[in-house]
Amino acid sequence: MGDDVAALLLALATENAELRAQLAAAQDMLMETAIDAGHLHARIEAVQAERDSWRAEAERLSRPSTGTGAR
Repeated sequence: MGDDVAALLLALATENAELRAQLAAAQDMLMETAIDAGHLHARIEAVQAERDSWRAEAERLSRPSTGTGAR
């Protein structure tokens, strides 16, 4: 192998290692983002359930009473 070919292979191997490190970092960030998104989704569902509960309570309280109150 000539010096030029060896230098080229070394440069390619170095670049490949750097790209692999960048890919690993990007994959880590993607996993963290996916986990955060899952937590946010669960929180949104909890807030929506609470909203629905409050809405149902408000509707129940706004209906005219049909109880046995005073006449």
